[in-house]
Amino acid sequence: MARSSRFQPRPRLLAFWLLVVAAMVFAIVMVGGITRLTESGLSITEWDPLLGVLPPLNHAQWQAAFNGYKTIPQYHAFNKGMTLDAFQHIYFWEYVHRLLARAIGTVLAIVLLVFWWKKWIPKGFGWRTILIFALGGLQGLIGWWMVASGLEVRTEVSHVRLAVHLLAAMLIYAVLIWTALDLLALANGVRRVKLRLWPFLAILALALQFVLGAFTAGLRAGYAFASWPKMGDAIFPDGGWASGKTWLFNLSSNPIVVQFTHRWWAWVVAVAAGLLALGAYRAARRAPAIVLVVLVLMQIVLGIETLLSGVALPLAVAHQATAALLLAAMIWAAHGIGTPHRVRR
Repeated sequence: MARSSRFQPRPRLLAFWLLVVAAMVFAIVMVGGITRLTESGLSITEWDPLLGVLPPLNHAQWQAAFNGYKTIPQYHAFNKGMTLDAFQHIYFWEYVHRLLARAIGTVLAIVLLVFWWKKWIPKGFGWRTILIFALGGLQGLIGWWMVASGLEVRTEVSHVRLAVHLLAAMLIYAVLIWTALDLLALANGVRRVKLRLWPFLAILALALQFVLGAFTAGLRAGYAFASWPKMGDAIFPDGGWASGKTWLFNLSSNPIVVQFTHRWWAWVVAVAAGLLALGAYRAARRAPAIVLVVLVLMQIVLGIETLLSGVALPLAVAHQATAALLLAAMIWAAHGIGTPHRVRR
């Protein structure tokens, strides 16, 4: 007996909703960048997944939240004497960041529950939906793990934990987009698309640049030199390498070395993205190829302008936004030139 049309898989519809969630992840990455640049990330000193959805609603609640902020090292080091109005400004961005995280989890949970109940999830995609939801839960824990690093001894969150938090967000974003593209391919008779090795390596190069970008933000390394292509009077400034420290320390925790590496690894990413765009163009995937080239050029210009501006907030946020769009374009291109496996009929 044929299955009722009510219970037929709906790959296109599921793909649409996963792309909606991916757009929400893009938004939270942007708000996360603003939160970091405005030093707002430690303004909420408690983690309450349920009741925390409500902000302070009266003066007494605002004062209690402000008093919590006054107990951490960041307040005493940088913001002693801050007014309640100024605190509310930094609280806003962290609150929006956490609210978006809750919204993403809620939308994803509702979508997946409805699709499971209606039996609309295509065969072979059930485990992916569980993986996406699990990654979202893990990201919530990573977010608090990151914030907790700045509540007792440090005056800011750990730049290493910041990098882990960003990478986890980008992983969720990438899995959402790839799965949505697989679902759209399934609707056209392709069971799945296998990621080829060299596009995977290009995406890994971008992932490393994300790590370096997070280190740059977390260490405030972008403020070290506001010049390009030289750092001051040299390509690499004298004394920039801490000779008494290990290679690992210099590459991960020395602001000058981190800025230098972030500057020049960008060109490796640009070449990798260019080769991926060329491969997509030759495979008649012209739309992702063109978008990829445009985004690479935009990102180079934005990166240089962000440095020259002394890390102006609008440029820095645009730089981070373009990085996320660049990842989406690379996934789009990589999927387009992947190895297809046709549905057996």
